[in-house]
Amino acid sequence: MKIALITDAWHPQVNGVVRTLSAVITELRGRGHEIAVISPDLFRSIPAPSYPEIRLALAGQRSIARRLERFAPDTIHIATEGPLGWAARGYCMRRNLPFTTAYHTQFPEYMARRCSISAGWFWPLIRRFHAPATRIMVSTDTIRGQLSDQNIGPLHHWSRGVATDVFHPDHPPPDLFFHLPRPIQLYVGRVAVEKNIEAFLSNPHPGTKVVVGDGPALEKLRAKFSDTHFLGRRAGDELAACYAGADVFVFPSRTDTFGLVMIEALACGTPVAAYPVPGPLDVLAGGGGVMADNLGDAIAGALQLNRDACHRIGGAFTWEASADQFLSGLAPIPQERGAPAFAHHPAPG
Repeated sequence: MKIALITDAWHPQVNGVVRTLSAVITELRGRGHEIAVISPDLFRSIPAPSYPEIRLALAGQRSIARRLERFAPDTIHIATEGPLGWAARGYCMRRNLPFTTAYHTQFPEYMARRCSISAGWFWPLIRRFHAPATRIMVSTDTIRGQLSDQNIGPLHHWSRGVATDVFHPDHPPPDLFFHLPRPIQLYVGRVAVEKNIEAFLSNPHPGTKVVVGDGPALEKLRAKFSDTHFLGRRAGDELAACYAGADVFVFPSRTDTFGLVMIEALACGTPVAAYPVPGPLDVLAGGGGVMADNLGDAIAGALQLNRDACHRIGGAFTWEASADQFLSGLAPIPQERGAPAFAHHPAPG
């Protein structure tokens, strides 16, 4: 199958959306599917306001049309609600082509946190974006319920996975960890205001706090919390060693739809402390973590959990299953509007 995937989130960005799409694409290509990724690196772009690491593509329907018609896909998936997503959506609607979308980010809550505007202002935009989609892919039952309450659907379950050949408990801890007071409390992810990292770093639970990741809030947090160890970006075995060497993984975000880093930590045998919000409510429903409105209570409880049990829970999430779910949710383009049609219709002006 030829799958066109349009995304505003792509390398060199480091976040859950990019990691999810990359892992699923790798799995699908291994099965013989052909994937064309239409992403910001293919176009001129500008930095996102207040977040220069994210690039916004300067591309319209005409640019999207040329690439789609050249590839002639069997199905089209629009992953994000950014400029490329809107352009691809408009193109598909003009051509009456079916497409699917995904809800990767709690965009209303994300924007509310960054702009100090009520999340309710942004839901009409989200409804409008996803309304023409054949299906909207969501990662958890809690997010499904939220979108249903907002009259967004039809919805399709698409979970996440973990690379168990990389994320496992057998990694030796980083040398630094041998010299730090225990318990070591670890955060991994984007260092940005919407991740609520300050709630973690200001928590008085004894031990050492470690942050792995980069982002626009890094220098501010580094200056404010001088006793925290900021290690920057880590990947592969280095990242897995940080997970495996920590005593507890702390997930302070209140705006994630899933939280891929939680299952990576669990696969390394590290229990999770989190708030009882979407993402943790689903990922930790079967165990492996403690959720509480007081993050210190969650940390204290998670430190009592069995690490072998955490490893088993994390390892149950596979990218093979995630790819199966993704494939089953796609909307094939009818043959009469497929490859032959792409070759015979001019690109919109």
